[in-house]
Amino acid sequence: MLGERERTLAEDKYMSNIKDLKNTGLKATLPRLKILEIFQVGKQRHMTAEDVFRVLLEERSDVGLATVYRVLTQFEQAGLLNRSNFESGKAVFELNEGQHHDHLVCLDCGKVEEFYDAEIEKRQHAVAKAKGFAIADHSLSIYANCTKDKCPNRSDTPVRHHHA
Repeated sequence: MLGERERTLAEDKYMSNIKDLKNTGLKATLPRLKILEIFQVGKQRHMTAEDVFRVLLEERSDVGLATVYRVLTQFEQAGLLNRSNFESGKAVFELNEGQHHDHLVCLDCGKVEEFYDAEIEKRQHAVAKAKGFAIADHSLSIYANCTKDKCPNRSDTPVRHHHA
């Protein structure tokens, strides 16, 4: 049972989500509110449409997969979510929190870790400038095999991918 303070915090978040959606020009429908909440409170930051759908099924929510795809696309267009297309070929979404970061993608299990490195950012701008470009936007995804002895995300027989 939620205490009064928790209920008030939950209601405040719900009201702020309605306001966020209206600010983007989207109506605050129940599926949109549920999907936005999944990204805000979920343990997983990077989610495919199928991941979101799975959470909705676990919550016994009556939102179809086609609706999930449509809402994720609307959220991306409205600037609420960022889309990445990692090697799996599936679009992965995360909340757009306004701060740039890059991604490390595990080839053993697909886990995505975020990082920011000022040196890498400086080098990219230097390379672009030397080639006669000014970077408007970029995304960096590094694909790697986990080297941790006890990686919780790796099976006993990891599938190694090689890139040319």
